[in-house]
Amino acid sequence: MKKTNTWKTLALLSLSGIILTACGQKSTGDTSLTDVEDNKELVVATSGTLYPSSYYNDDNELIGYDVDIAKEVAKRLGVDISFKEYNVDGQVTSLTKGETDFAANDFGLEGDRADKFNLSQPLKYSFDSMIVRESDDSGIASLEDLKGKKTAGEPNTSYMKLAESYGAELVTYDNATNDQYLTDVANGRTDVILNDYYLQKMTVAAMPDVPVKILEDVYFNPSETGFLFVKDHQALLDKVNSILADMKEDGTIEEISQTYFQADVSVKPDQEIETVETK
Repeated sequence: MKKTNTWKTLALLSLSGIILTACGQKSTGDTSLTDVEDNKELVVATSGTLYPSSYYNDDNELIGYDVDIAKEVAKRLGVDISFKEYNVDGQVTSLTKGETDFAANDFGLEGDRADKFNLSQPLKYSFDSMIVRESDDSGIASLEDLKGKKTAGEPNTSYMKLAESYGAELVTYDNATNDQYLTDVANGRTDVILNDYYLQKMTVAAMPDVPVKILEDVYFNPSETGFLFVKDHQALLDKVNSILADMKEDGTIEEISQTYFQADVSVKPDQEIETVETK
């Protein structure tokens, strides 16, 4: 009996060891947070050209709503931060290649991207609008009028896909600056830009000498944007979300928002916005 009991005890201990090892592997499979903590650095993908979310000021400093929030997250994590600049496709690719920890560039989730990525808790609630020529509204009064119009933007964005579905002619740019976008609309090289309302509002206000405007009363697709993470980086996402919640509670996010938007974009807008789908 002693021998049998000993064998059973050893078997149980051995099985327990297997279970503990398996659990340990599962719990340590996601090293996204510990990698940042061990390296003492948060590496963030951004564009450096998207005013006022990510851009360079007159002192050649990278700043912006998303950028400043990311800097504060790193500070509260107790690590340094560095930014790598790409166009939208490059930012997404940098995440999947493990070159960056998350992307901070007014990202939303749509289409196939939602299958591979997660967003942080919302940093900005907004909706979409259109920039047109000031003199004649570029001949546009509704989304249906996009047919045959030259629509400017980066390739593969939801804005360009929507415009194309309404029959627009796409004119693509690779990480171009806002002044190029607006000047091209003003001089007729392009007709319209679809993008986020708050980004467009601040961009138009920053360049009052360029004769363009936001088309009035044509607002669509309410949206939420945040930091973009690959799905298997849950540990880092959870930690960042916890920090963002603290920043929202203590008023830091609202303060940053007021700096760049003269409004608190971290809360949902009051007005009802029409939802439209790509045709």
